Amino acid sequence: MKTERRSEASSIWKARIRCPRCASRVVELSTSPHCSNELCEYSSAGFPVIDGQPVLIDFQFSVFNRDMYGAASGSVLRRDVTGRSISSRLHRLTFGNNPVARRNCSLFLSIVKQTATTPTVLVIGGATIGSGADVLYADAAIELVGTDVFSSENTVLVADAHKIPFANDTFDGIWIQAVLEHVLEPATVVAEIHRVLRLSGIVYAETPFMQQVHERAYDFTRFTQSGHRWLFRHFSEISAGPVSGPGVALLWSIRYFVRSLGVGDKLSRLFPLPFFWLRFFDFIGQGRLKADAASGVFFLGRRSERTIAPGEMPKYYDDQR
Repeated sequence: MKTERRSEASSIWKARIRCPRCASRVVELSTSPHCSNELCEYSSAGFPVIDGQPVLIDFQFSVFNRDMYGAASGSVLRRDVTGRSISSRLHRLTFGNNPVARRNCSLFLSIVKQTATTPTVLVIGGATIGSGADVLYADAAIELVGTDVFSSENTVLVADAHKIPFANDTFDGIWIQAVLEHVLEPATVVAEIHRVLRLSGIVYAETPFMQQVHERAYDFTRFTQSGHRWLFRHFSEISAGPVSGPGVALLWSIRYFVRSLGVGDKLSRLFPLPFFWLRFFDFIGQGRLKADAASGVFFLGRRSERTIAPGEMPKYYDDQR
């Protein structure tokens, strides 16, 4: 019975895939995906397929171009999806895991399971499993739809979040972890999240605040906790706060200070390692004092038809006790 429900849920989200240009249905997904609207450019041009996954990107309005998806995974940078490289291991030794995301993931799942028998969850930027999000991928009670700008075993299609290729009101939950700093227009992406979420749907987002550039040419924006809240102003807040505090932010600064002296990207990862203990101070601070110096912030909220007013934002900051 569980297998039948998951199969039924899978067919539902697949039927709701839409062209990122004109929002018409996309046909022949697994073989030769193209828009069903004959007047649309992507009816004749079609979409690339990589690793058996359709690349549903409107290339005219994206920083990613069609030529990138001719071979390999389509990634513009070398990726360690498994987390087993030396660089990934050094990062975990220095910066630790993400207990905030782990706690929030459990809360996210408990809420989203109240919205549907087999809730459908979209992961934006899901090619690599985010720190603390393992349980999300392992939960058999949800239908997980992984997307990213490159393919992996964790994704089912490739998409640019500025134009999410799904119909309105498709998902019960959306998980977007360490992504919004890498998009050109975060407000556009959040508007798309609001569009494809069902009325009772929830979103979880983590975004850096005090972190240096870490995706080269594809790294654009940072947010304070208040700025992050304003970004999600069309959502009611369930919970929000720092992901990691000034200790982790200082570790980032040590690494990038050394890196700026010409040490090199790989070797610079060694320098903050002796100071790994700084991250344990993040368990001490709280409230806005911690948020004002946080390495990153999170927002967990529910889709709402009410928008918070600009005049509410000063009080929002003051309430971070």
